[in-house]
Amino acid sequence: MMYWLYEQMLKRQITELPGHVCFMISGKDMADVPEKLFMATAWCNEISMYILKHTAPAQPVIRGLTFHIATPSPEHMIPCLPEIRKIGTIAHLILHVGDTEEEIGEGMDVVVAIGKSGREEIAACVKRMAQEHIPPEDVDEKLLESYLTFKYTPDVVIKSGGDHLTDFLIWQSVYSELFFSDVNWKYFRKVDFLRILRDYQSRIRRFGK
Repeated sequence: MMYWLYEQMLKRQITELPGHVCFMISGKDMADVPEKLFMATAWCNEISMYILKHTAPAQPVIRGLTFHIATPSPEHMIPCLPEIRKIGTIAHLILHVGDTEEEIGEGMDVVVAIGKSGREEIAACVKRMAQEHIPPEDVDEKLLESYLTFKYTPDVVIKSGGDHLTDFLIWQSVYSELFFSDVNWKYFRKVDFLRILRDYQSRIRRFGK
């Protein structure tokens, strides 16, 4: 009962949502609780519906969600794929595993990237530009961004368990708000997520200025 009351109190304190949320977790985290990705997606849908219902005029909601699973061996995550694919029943899932990509479902865009590296993504962009003989004087931020695999900028990046961030989205997340939770992903709850959303709206975003 107390947990439910606290959750309701947190919801009432949230009036502004990030457009895109990114969770960074480890391969061990994923293997421990593969169903947690579906749960976190449901949390995002739920708080978005709450904001639409309780703000006038209705405020923007969470449009995109990313889960990055850091692992040197993406094939070790194959047993988790059935649980990950369940996200496609409540959202539009874009699943990246190694060099493969698949899409299922409709709704909020949810990207699950397993074993992806930001440095490798940038290097691949440079390589493709070189292969296409792009003149150096034509290379700018806008051009490089057009070559990125992940063409979005997360407003919030969440790392659970207190570990350091990975290099995933190193270009896209340069101006993101970073939140480090001491709670391990296995024990990460909806109230932990709501607290981050509440704290996000109190931050003054400067975007490097």
